[in-house]
Amino acid sequence: VQLQASGGGLVQAGESLRLSCAASGTTFIINLMGWYRQAPGKQRELVAQISSTGVTDYADSVKGRFTISRDNAKNTVYLQMNSLKSEDTAVYYCHGYLLLEGMDYWGKGTQVTVSS
Repeated sequence: VQLQASGGGLVQAGESLRLSCAASGTTFIINLMGWYRQAPGKQRELVAQISSTGVTDYADSVKGRFTISRDNAKNTVYLQMNSLKSEDTAVYYCHGYLLLEGMDYWGKGTQVTVSS
């Protein structure tokens, strides 16, 4: 399974970005898909995740600003990021978990930079 992320970039505080991540290499629906981020000098942390049935989970720091969604038919997950803050600056990693294999998969990171 390969995860291909896109949509990062440089924005100003208060603006929005949308990240996308498409899974390929499997015909099975990825059970859990989500986004993690890692800022310089910090540990990787969960931003948001969504199950194949639509159950979502968010980090407290992004609740009310970020929305995760997915298209099971395309095995694609999206992260709509609104009201971005400088503290959202990080490399964002797409994550997928396929229950059938008991495997975690990671995409290459995409940089999100928010200037204040």
